[in-house]
Amino acid sequence: MRVQRTVLDIAMKVNLPEGYRPSEDEPYMNPRQREYFRRNLLLRRAYLREECARISRLLEMEGFGHTARMERGTSEGYWVRKLKTRNRYLKFIDKIHYALNKIKDGTYGYCEITGEEIGIRRLQIQPSATVCPEAQGRQEEMERSKGAGGHMH
Repeated sequence: MRVQRTVLDIAMKVNLPEGYRPSEDEPYMNPRQREYFRRNLLLRRAYLREECARISRLLEMEGFGHTARMERGTSEGYWVRKLKTRNRYLKFIDKIHYALNKIKDGTYGYCEITGEEIGIRRLQIQPSATVCPEAQGRQEEMERSKGAGGHMH
């Protein structure tokens, strides 16, 4: 019985030249591009996980008690900001995990709404993007029109 290799297995065997950057002059989502984005996502996830752990350690060490805040001169707003930051990072880690799964199943880089290419430039800026700029714009426009319509009486 022959075992089928996944896109991720193939991508993991791709050697990227030092300094490689995806180009729009090469085939879209070729093995090098997938490996480039996979590594980029893994690095971002590792950084965010470490930041979450750092914030958690800080919160544990400093404590949430009123006395600890008064002694250290920190405000409640400081702790709220730290918790919000950690929660934002956790949500982004989930998006990265989702993007890594899309690399694995071969759908990474393609819009979930239109099926069109998301584009190298957009993915370099936001590697966890799941929709193309056009679909994103339409979604935002619909949200704005719903919001505006809800306020008019």
